[in-house]
Amino acid sequence: MTSTAVTDSRELVSVLQKYVRDNYVLSDYSDDELFEMIKRLAAERTSGTGISVGGLVDITESIYSSIRGFGILDMIMKDDEVTEVMINGCDEIWIEKNGRLKQLPVRFENSSQLEDTIQRIVSMAGREVNQANPIVDTRLPDGSRVNVVLPPVSVDGPAVTIRKFSVNHISMERLKELGSVSGEAVRMLRNFVKAGYNIFISGGTGSGKTTFLNALSDFIPENERVITIEDSAELQINGVKNLVRLETRNSNTSGSGEITIKDLIKSSLRMRPERIIVGEVRGAEALDMLTAMNTGHDGSLSTGHANSARDMMSRLETMVLSGSELPLTAVRNQIASAIDIVVHLSRMRDHTRKVTEISEITGVADGEIVINPLYLFEEDRESTEDTVHGSLARTENEFRAYEKLRRCGINTEV
Repeated sequence: MTSTAVTDSRELVSVLQKYVRDNYVLSDYSDDELFEMIKRLAAERTSGTGISVGGLVDITESIYSSIRGFGILDMIMKDDEVTEVMINGCDEIWIEKNGRLKQLPVRFENSSQLEDTIQRIVSMAGREVNQANPIVDTRLPDGSRVNVVLPPVSVDGPAVTIRKFSVNHISMERLKELGSVSGEAVRMLRNFVKAGYNIFISGGTGSGKTTFLNALSDFIPENERVITIEDSAELQINGVKNLVRLETRNSNTSGSGEITIKDLIKSSLRMRPERIIVGEVRGAEALDMLTAMNTGHDGSLSTGHANSARDMMSRLETMVLSGSELPLTAVRNQIASAIDIVVHLSRMRDHTRKVTEISEITGVADGEIVINPLYLFEEDRESTEDTVHGSLARTENEFRAYEKLRRCGINTEV
């Protein structure tokens, strides 16, 4: 290879990338061997140019990631403060960082480079995406969730959304320090989990439902058998020794082999679970989840999208009705007997995430599910247009469902 210096690092990356692809059989190299080979070539090519060690490392990593990694996405994904990545065609890359959206001053060189990156992402999880199957949900090796939508469904080019997997498990104590929940509510929720109350976590997109579910699961006694069910495995259940993690599977190119949340819930009931955790309920599987909660699997947890606890009950009704012919009265009775507590999370106007409501479900009266708010978030005078300040305050409503607490030997008042 010629040793003529190339001063533009982007040009050098492009030249070396093409040289490696054209002159080496990449399948013959392990990841480590390929990285070392690229490092050696980059060092030879930049000899005498005065490039720094850091600059050489950047060039090596850029070339390697374009071949074995995800190109410019690798550097973005390494930033721990980035929580979400949104790609709108090859020209636009947006990120969410510290709760705020920002467009990055980088782009994919062309549509082919973006499409190659997409194919590498989906193939790592054994998935396929093409014109016949233009919408795919998958995950990266680190657990980050990925949604891909290809043209013609995505009009302006491929759209990729990556919800980064947090490597750091956020505890309930940490959420308390961040002001997301009060200490009093944490103590109450710990007792509810220990006593086996079925808890449903609701909230909008990005409100922190999965993070809160992870933190809540820390209160599960370590000797219980727990089954987790998810579209993409991302829950971090700590401290539970007898844990089984289940994940859905998309159908193959011939349209067979699909395994749904509904299938996994039914299968989990034959696995002797003490608690079932469903990462998120979106459709007809809601009936199976409610049935599991009603058949002796106390202490089960799940999440769903909604704007309030009341809205979550309405959405659950719609989900169940979409997959069954049960009368509405029976559906409401099923929900009210299955779910004990609803915790609602909100993403506030200042981008903070807070528990804004904790309510108990007390039954059905006059044909409607009765919701008894126990805690409500109230803003105070220190709040401004840009900053939310307040507290999660106990309402005057009396808690009614003491039976499970007393059965567990917990005699404190709620």
